[in-house]
Amino acid sequence: MTTYQMQTPVDCAHQRILQQLQTYLDALYDGDVEALRSTFHPDALLFAEVRGEIVQKTLDAYLQGVATRESPASRSDPYGMSILSVDVVGKIASAKVRVKVSGNNYYNFLSILNVGGDWLIVNKLYTHLDD
Repeated sequence: MTTYQMQTPVDCAHQRILQQLQTYLDALYDGDVEALRSTFHPDALLFAEVRGEIVQKTLDAYLQGVATRESPASRSDPYGMSILSVDVVGKIASAKVRVKVSGNNYYNFLSILNVGGDWLIVNKLYTHLDD
């Protein structure tokens, strides 16, 4: 008996979310604040535990930090970004991504919501782990 494994096709929602996540990661690497802003809901909040400190930021405060730092691309750092998982249920999704740049090793848990047909990050929860 021959057994065939069927691969589940990536549906439209998954594909659009993957594209949005790639924009997010590329914008972080390039320091492109406007592209990064386009991936977030305007009222998104960001929370973190980084090296023992709890951090809470608004989207604008976070983007200001990105705007004022030297981008990994400008330093020719290796591209250490990757999408680890995406789960979609209806019009909500969650994603786990790794952002490994400039001596940092961040894991991001992103809550994503379909707002008017656009998949936007509404919450970012992240932490730094030593290698």
